[in-house]
Amino acid sequence: MIPLTEQSIRSSFVNASRKEVSDLALPADFATIDWDAHDYLGWRDRKVPSRSYAIVELDGSAVGLLLRPTEARALARPQCSWCQDVNLSNDVVFYSAKRAGQAGRNGDTVGTLVCADFGCSVNVRKRPPMAYIGFDVEAAREERMAVLRERARSFALSVLHGVGA
Repeated sequence: MIPLTEQSIRSSFVNASRKEVSDLALPADFATIDWDAHDYLGWRDRKVPSRSYAIVELDGSAVGLLLRPTEARALARPQCSWCQDVNLSNDVVFYSAKRAGQAGRNGDTVGTLVCADFGCSVNVRKRPPMAYIGFDVEAAREERMAVLRERARSFALSVLHGVGA
């Protein structure tokens, strides 16, 4: 992921008001983030628990998304739509996001299931099990990282333009 500054994060949001952007709390570990280990940046606001954020790279630019987690708990364990890890040890939450522009002002939203702690980048970097003799573990990891980036981009595009996800 491209390295971000506080200013680039705050200016990247496409579906948040100026007040929401000015009030957001950056991740506690922001100063020490290893940008090469992230396919997107996601975090829960420690000041406002009803807000979460994801910053996705689209065409070399950061696109910030304000997300709202649901309060409801599912009876079945859902699978993260972004990393699709089948061996998750963490919770998955349904997040909704207002669409950008007039559509969002009209109340249009889009939603997705994502790891509650936004640990998708860690999940896709885990060594997958050997599927067969000659299985290229490193190629499989690289593919999982690329697919995660594409799924996050697709969701960002659906917020921006109403397509994808």
